[in-house]
Amino acid sequence: RRDPMATAAVLVVACSCAFALATPIAILASVGAGAKQGILIKGGKYLELIPEIDTLLIDKTGTLTLGKPYLTDVIPVSTPQVGKAKAQHSLEHTQSQLLTLVASAERYSEHPLAEAVRYEAAQRGISLLEPDSFETIPGMGVKAQLNGDLVAVGNRRLIEDCCDGALIFPEEEQLLADGKTLLYVAANGEPSGILAAADNLRQEVPQAIEDIRRLGVEQIELLTGDNQDNASRLAEKLGVAFQAELLPEDKINIVKGYQARGHKVLMVGDGINDAPAISQADIG
Repeated sequence: RRDPMATAAVLVVACSCAFALATPIAILASVGAGAKQGILIKGGKYLELIPEIDTLLIDKTGTLTLGKPYLTDVIPVSTPQVGKAKAQHSLEHTQSQLLTLVASAERYSEHPLAEAVRYEAAQRGISLLEPDSFETIPGMGVKAQLNGDLVAVGNRRLIEDCCDGALIFPEEEQLLADGKTLLYVAANGEPSGILAAADNLRQEVPQAIEDIRRLGVEQIELLTGDNQDNASRLAEKLGVAFQAELLPEDKINIVKGYQARGHKVLMVGDGINDAPAISQADIG
C-alpha cells in the first residue's frame, strides 16, 4: 500500500541493529572525509547543525585573501630637505631605519603582515635587533622594547593611544584609496612613519560565496580589523555586508548579537584574533 510509516516500522523491527549502526557509521565516515580535506569536525552534532545555519561571518586577512601580504611602501615620518641627490640617499637611509625598527619589533609576531615586513627586511639585507620585551595586543598590533626605545607597530588606534599629538600622514589618504592595509609606527610616543601592504583575494572566493547563498544562507557578513576603505571595497566586490576596524571582543559581541536574535551562526577565520568568535559561534 506504499505506506512509508509501515515500511519504516517493518525495517526497524526486522533490522534494528542495522539502523542503530547506520547513523554513527555515516558520521564517522563524514568526519574521516573531512579530516582528509583539512577540516576538523569535533562531533556528529555539528554535522546535524549545518542545515540550520542561516548566518555566515567571515574574517578577511588569510580567509578571503591569500594571507600573504607584501609591502608596497615604506614611508618615514619626514625626509630631510637637502640637495636632490642627497635627498634620495637620505630617504633610502631613513626607510632602512624605519624598516629595521618595524621588522625588529615584529620579530616574534605570527601575523601575516609581520611576515611581510620581515621578508622585505631580509630582501634589503637588514639585520634585525633583538627585542628586550615583546607584547602582542590582539586586534591592534605589537609593542616592543628595542635598545631602550618603546616601539609600537599596528593600526591607527594603537598609535593614537601611544602618541600625544595628532597623527598626520600626507600619504595616508591615497594609500587607503588604493586599497592598501597600513601599519602605523611610533617610537617613544612619537610618530615614526607608516608601511603599506597589499594582499590578493583568493580566486575561489566569489564562486564560494555564490554557492553558499544557493544553499540558503541568508546573511553573509565580512568582519575585519582592517580599515573601512579596504573592507568596503572588498565587501562591495563580493556583495556582502561588512563591519571594519573590529577588535576580537567586537567580533564576539557580533556573534552573540546574531545568536540572541535566533540565528544559527557559522564563523570562518584564522589566527588568534578570530579564535574567541569562532569558539562562540554555533559552528566555527
